[in-house]
Order: sequence, then C-alpha cells, then structure tokens
Amino acid sequence: MQLAVNKTAHLDYEILDKYECGIELLGTEVKSIKLKTAKISGGRVLIRGDEAFLVGLYVPPFQDKNAPEDYDPARTRKLLLHKKEIKKLETKLNDKGLTIVPLALYNKGRRVKVEIALVRGKKKFDKREDLKKKETQRRIRKQYNVR
Repeated sequence: MQLAVNKTAHLDYEILDKYECGIELLGTEVKSIKLKTAKISGGRVLIRGDEAFLVGLYVPPFQDKNAPEDYDPARTRKLLLHKKEIKKLETKLNDKGLTIVPLALYNKGRRVKVEIALVRGKKKFDKREDLKKKETQRRIRKQYNVR
C-alpha cells in the first residue's frame, strides 16, 4: 500500500533506474507515515561516505502534544542500502546531470520502504511533449470509451 507518492517526479525527471531501500525512522514517524501525512515531493538523496541519506522528507508529528520538544519533522533520515548499491549509485552520480530522488513510501509487510530512482532532469520541451501525449491518450480513451 502506497503511503506517500512524489507526483512531480515523473513530470520533472527522466527515470533511469529504480531501487528499493529501507529507511531509519522513529516509532512515532512510522505511525504518522501510516496515516499518510508524510510529504515526499522535493526530497533528494545524498551520498556521504558509505552512507545514503534522504533529505527533504517531511513527516509531521503523530501527536503534537506528545512529540518531543526537539523533534524536527524535516530532519535527514538514513537510507538502508547495501555498500555495493551505494558505490554503484555514487559512480553513476558522477555523470553530468544525474541525481537521486524518492518516488514513493510504501508498506512491505510491517516495514516502511522507500522507492528511489536515479534520474536526469527533463528540459521544458520534453515536458511539453509528455503532456501532449497524455492529452491525446486521454482524448482517444474518451472518444472510444476505452479504460
């Protein structure tokens, strides 16, 4: 079940490669995410040393009154990837114009997983072409009542 989706990622970026990884969360953050209150758009993945971190994920407190005083809803969270995967991503990141963004937060059993993607930014004309294709597909489906 998807808990948070980055809707703008497919419009703004060309997705090259996808990865599934775990994320280090507090117990109250898991509860808040399962209520679907997390915001993932605008997030980025940074690689520092042999570790990957998710920056820009906003998880509001589960209960405002019971939240710790020093709780930061936009704190940096560690991603759980194998060393080989991190090295592979790091070498690909050295290419010009590539970045890593989160696509979705979802449940896998009892755990919360993050789908991240290696992406390249789209140009303005690429975005226009994609929107034209979507619009023509929508018109065709509407005309022929195809779902």
